[in-house]
Amino acid sequence: MKKVLGLGVFGIIAVSLLYYAFIYFVTYSEGTRSGELIKFSNKGVIVKTWEGEISQGISGAQIFTFSVLDKDQKVIDNLRDYQGQYVKLDYVERYATFFWLGDTKYFITKVTKEQSPHVRN
Repeated sequence: MKKVLGLGVFGIIAVSLLYYAFIYFVTYSEGTRSGELIKFSNKGVIVKTWEGEISQGISGAQIFTFSVLDKDQKVIDNLRDYQGQYVKLDYVERYATFFWLGDTKYFITKVTKEQSPHVRN
């Protein structure tokens, strides 16, 4: 009986670890989005996560929400500096997320400041 219980516990732990590894390391898609950075904040009660939004239209009708992992400090610093400006975001989309990683499935890996196509020189 102890052997069966031990194998059951081991199986549950193994499946949980495989699920976590799949969610964390396997990406659904990769891409780039551009828009005006309208929001970037560190939010949460128990676990703080970095969340942001860019407006992809003139009227702000199309909003792209994203998360940033704590380990990407350069991305966090750049997003803080570029608040209110036009940016290009490189992201990876995951199949799902955990509450301690972020609110969305879109995680930013790189941010660059861009010239807005709506402003003429």
